[in-house]
Amino acid sequence: MPSTSAQRLRALDLLKTRGMLRLKDFVAEGIAPETLARLVREEVVIRPARGLYQLPDAHVEAAHTLAEAAVLVPKGVVCLTSALQYHELTLQMPSAVWMAIDRVAWRPKIDYPAIRFVRFTGSALTEGVERHRIENVDVPITNPAKTIVDCFRYRTKIGLDVAMEGLREGLRRRRCKPDQLWRYARKARVWSVMRPYVEAMVSDGA
Repeated sequence: MPSTSAQRLRALDLLKTRGMLRLKDFVAEGIAPETLARLVREEVVIRPARGLYQLPDAHVEAAHTLAEAAVLVPKGVVCLTSALQYHELTLQMPSAVWMAIDRVAWRPKIDYPAIRFVRFTGSALTEGVERHRIENVDVPITNPAKTIVDCFRYRTKIGLDVAMEGLREGLRRRRCKPDQLWRYARKARVWSVMRPYVEAMVSDGA
């Protein structure tokens, strides 16, 4: 185990490079929990959520909670209203980060930030996923077309009005194309639901 001073320097270097890390990430780098606890007591490092650490002067983006959620749920994917908001396709401000996890995955218990989970199966969890760099964190987020389709798929959870807003803005701002929507919707078996709305908006010029 490196000396305490070496651990401190290594911890700070990691946070400067990667933005946010979990306790297990530090331990994997040979940094003891006691070293982190001391850095937090000295206010050199802050702990925005249990098991999550960052520098106090870290640049905080509007999508900060998405980065926090991605660190705490490394196999999750930001989706639904949270993805719509990230892509600027809705005026909704979700009270929690929507994340998709595998159908059989363990559901993490997280106090902060607030996270709402949905279960995706197979290719639904991997197709149409982009990786965005937020505060030095690699955050998986569904792309605009996939997000809109997922919103129709989970319209009973988030509301049909939110799904329609995303569709209208996606087409109006040309963030997605009808054929992309058809491809994802066909696989998700919601094209019969979406088709009248897509055709109406396309004919009206969204």
